[in-house]
Amino acid sequence: MTWLIYGAYGYTGELIAREAVDRGLDPILAGRSRESVDALAAELGCEGRAFELSGPALAQQLDDVDLVLNCAGPFVDTHEPLVAACLDSDTHYLDITGEIEVFESIREFDDRARRAGLTLLPGAGFDVVPSDCLAAHLAERLPGAESLSIGYQPAGGFSRGTLKTAIAGLGEPGLVRRDGRLEAVPVGHETREIDFGEGPVPATTVPLGDVSTAYHTTGIPDIDCYLAVPPVAARLLRYQRYLSPLLALDPVQRLLESIVDRLVDGPDAETRAETTATLWGEVSDGDAARVSRLRTPNVYRTTTLAALEVVERTLAGDAPAGYQTPASAFGSDLILSIEGVERIDEWHR
Repeated sequence: MTWLIYGAYGYTGELIAREAVDRGLDPILAGRSRESVDALAAELGCEGRAFELSGPALAQQLDDVDLVLNCAGPFVDTHEPLVAACLDSDTHYLDITGEIEVFESIREFDDRARRAGLTLLPGAGFDVVPSDCLAAHLAERLPGAESLSIGYQPAGGFSRGTLKTAIAGLGEPGLVRRDGRLEAVPVGHETREIDFGEGPVPATTVPLGDVSTAYHTTGIPDIDCYLAVPPVAARLLRYQRYLSPLLALDPVQRLLESIVDRLVDGPDAETRAETTATLWGEVSDGDAARVSRLRTPNVYRTTTLAALEVVERTLAGDAPAGYQTPASAFGSDLILSIEGVERIDEWHR
């Protein structure tokens, strides 16, 4: 089976490419820059392909490829041409997005993918493998749950690509799921205390991918997501609603991206090895509630391991056809196959 990493020379793409080669998985490395592709391919002993995500010849680049793993963000810009090319070339599509808009967009191709026997599975990294599996596990613990909350407490910093994706979303409203429908709300519109395992800490609502994916996985109608942040950061998030028109302007976006390019490299190997992330989840049916937590390796280490686990399972023919989330494809215990992951269950009431 032949598979390709698009965006292989980006921060996360390169981590995945190196791990894949260490495992003998022999990916094709691809991206826009011929120079960057050729340099990494020569170092790792892989085939390299350089191509843009445009033009009628795009699908031809994938004619001999069984699976594409898209690591080139912002995924709101890259997913559509690659998904279309995958469908035209009978190629499975995976990516590591966490963008709600991308999940909802790819769902629109579900029928076509099912008819073709192809898998479309976005969110194969830290967004959203751990949280999707946590949501599915909680739904199994409390059948008939009506609400789901997911909380994140990451550590270790972020890559340029992650921060640029966040910048692209500045000025946009937050999103929650209410009665099964996406509902726009101000970012940071609610705060609560969440115990990630070492006592309550403040967390505020943010529009994370689970607002889309967890509904597909569990059918729970009310879903929101929280991020553990210092109180000052929570206040800044709330102020964003007043600055939205300014933050959405192209010159402001370009300025912020240039700052990221100058100042951010991404967590180094020592940081990735020493830091962890914790996820918390709670479901309720109005009477009873259940709480579970996941402790995972560093965000980028988890992304690397989770993406390759999903790649291998999909290439083995274990993934259902059509649009899938990680847990809808492989079940709630998928995350437990990742080295260093621990799941803890509690009774809330």
